[in-house]
Amino acid sequence: MDLMGGMQKAVRRVLVARGVQSSTVDVGGQSVHFYSLKGQGKGPPVVLVHGLGGSANGFGRTFFGLSKRFSRVVAPDLPGHGFSVQYCGGQVCVRNQFEVLRAFVEQEVKEPSYVVGNSLGGAMSVNLAAESPQWVRALALVAPAGAELPLEESTALLNAFKVGTPAEARAFTRRLFHQAPLPALLLATELRRFYDTPTVKALTAEALESRLSLSPEAVGKLSMPVLFLWGGSERLLPSRSLDWFRSHLPAHAQVKVVQGFGHVPQMERPDELVSHLVRFADASDL
Repeated sequence: MDLMGGMQKAVRRVLVARGVQSSTVDVGGQSVHFYSLKGQGKGPPVVLVHGLGGSANGFGRTFFGLSKRFSRVVAPDLPGHGFSVQYCGGQVCVRNQFEVLRAFVEQEVKEPSYVVGNSLGGAMSVNLAAESPQWVRALALVAPAGAELPLEESTALLNAFKVGTPAEARAFTRRLFHQAPLPALLLATELRRFYDTPTVKALTAEALESRLSLSPEAVGKLSMPVLFLWGGSERLLPSRSLDWFRSHLPAHAQVKVVQGFGHVPQMERPDELVSHLVRFADASDL
């Protein structure tokens, strides 16, 4: 067994020991793993959507804080990530990933939810809210991908996921955090296994070829409460992404640049992220 695979399974064992359910279900012929935790709060379910090369484990340290305020916390592994088996779907890999996410929400969550998406998961969450608003009670975007970028910037961003050498692995790891934890840097060479998968390669290749981005119309028509969180230490996505979202999000969206947040605050500062999500839910009467 590889080191990172063993560590991922160890994280799952800890979560299950603390009362989190780990399940695998068939969604339209695709095997999808997800975590579910029954909450003590009266708020709607929270659905946590990870980014490219990530997994539901990345949100693990937010589960219990969120469960105090909401009725249920749900975190799926997108196809080819975490404990969900590899899947692309031919020439429309990104779209098929999204269709699995939407079908999962319809099949397993079954009610309007507070959807929280990070990175690529943020872009998919925007599409879910725009195309199927009946399933999205509120939307929180945490360093979302999907902004329309110049060719040079979008190419550089996607090429960053091609991590080959140990030095490149450490450099990429530093870009994910406000201050990369020492264990992450020491294990950076192992972490690159998350990005060296058929699914991640297919997704990046498709995005490079087609220059995929969100449509301004989809972003602008979001009618539910929207929270947009951007890290003051964001180093993976270009700052032009923040400007693009500011230009196209509806007027009612709350946009916050949070000092001390990098690209994955759910891993580095989970309690602070939970605080932002809960305060927004309170202000939005969820």
